[in-house]
Amino acid sequence: MNRIILFLLISIFSIFVGSQITEGFLLVPYWKSLSSTEFYEYYAKFGPIIGSFYTKLTIIALLIPISSSIYCFFKKSPALKYSIVSTFFAFLFLALFYIYFKEANQQFYEAAFNANQLKSALKTWEYWHWLRVLFELLSLIFLTLSFNILSHKEHSIKA
Repeated sequence: MNRIILFLLISIFSIFVGSQITEGFLLVPYWKSLSSTEFYEYYAKFGPIIGSFYTKLTIIALLIPISSSIYCFFKKSPALKYSIVSTFFAFLFLALFYIYFKEANQQFYEAAFNANQLKSALKTWEYWHWLRVLFELLSLIFLTLSFNILSHKEHSIKA
C-alpha cells in the first residue's frame, strides 16, 4: 500500500483521537465549570454541532481499521493480526457510544438533572470519555503497527 495513503489514514485517525483528547482536556472541564442553567443553555446551542462533528469523524475513523483489515485479509498480509486488533478497539469505542453516551447525551439535551446530579453526571461522563480515548489510542497503536508492516513490505518489494 502506498506510504502516502498510509500516512494520510494515520493522520485522519490521529486527528480523531486528538479531537477526543481535546474534548477531554478543554470541553469537559469547561462544562464542569458552568452552572446547570449555563450548561444546559450551552448544550442546547452547541450540542448538535458537537454531535454532528464527532459523528462524522467517528464514522470516518472507524472505517479506517475496518478497511485496513479487509485489505490485509485479501492481501494475506502479516499485518492482518494488528489490523484486526485495531478494528476490535475501534468497535469498542463505538460500542461505548451506544452503551453510555447516547443516553447520557440525550439526558443533557432534556436537561434531566438538577445541579447536583449534573455535577455527578459530568464526572461519570468524563470517566467514560477517558475510557473511550484509551480504546481509541489502542486502536491507533495497532493501526500504526499494521501500517508499518504494510509499508515495510511494500518498500522491501520495491528495493
